[in-house]
Amino acid sequence: MASPVKACCLCFSRSVQFVNRTERSRQILSKLYCNTFLIRHLGSCQKLLAKHSDNSQGDQPADVPVDKLKITYSRSSGPGGQHVNKVNTKAEVRFHVQTAEWIPEEVKTEILLKYKTRINKAGELIVTSEVSRSQQRNLDDCLQKISEIITEASQQPPEPSAEDLTLRAKRLEKRNLARLKQKKLHSSTKQARQVNFD
Repeated sequence: MASPVKACCLCFSRSVQFVNRTERSRQILSKLYCNTFLIRHLGSCQKLLAKHSDNSQGDQPADVPVDKLKITYSRSSGPGGQHVNKVNTKAEVRFHVQTAEWIPEEVKTEILLKYKTRINKAGELIVTSEVSRSQQRNLDDCLQKISEIITEASQQPPEPSAEDLTLRAKRLEKRNLARLKQKKLHSSTKQARQVNFD
């Protein structure tokens, strides 16, 4: 008599744990995805995007609309047994670079130049991750990669100092002198080969 009751209690406790886990994942996803959500991984590039965008004021971070990101999941490759074979843990995030109004125009141009191998024919930047067995961690990794791409494309090269310019001019002059010296040597070698029959 005790064993059916014990089995029933065990089954009930497992179902409660399952419901709690699903509720927790639902809460995590609702925090992550609202109508317009803030990518928490943008870090240093948030201020930069806010500074470049016309409609933002001050240090307000840039909002990324979720409908501009296409998020899909698929099965990961590599070892992992049944978990790999049955669960869609690989995350793929893509967005159209030209129509992403949350990215400044000069940053878009830089992304199109630097990351053309990651952009498909439709003009979408594709970022994938399968580093973890967790779907959520892989999605976080994709968002982190997007933030790094935006940050790298946003960085302006520093202006060269006067010292750098003089050093560059000296190197250029030295290179030209070496080139002219090599040309003279080559010319004298060719002249030495000539035979005068007069």
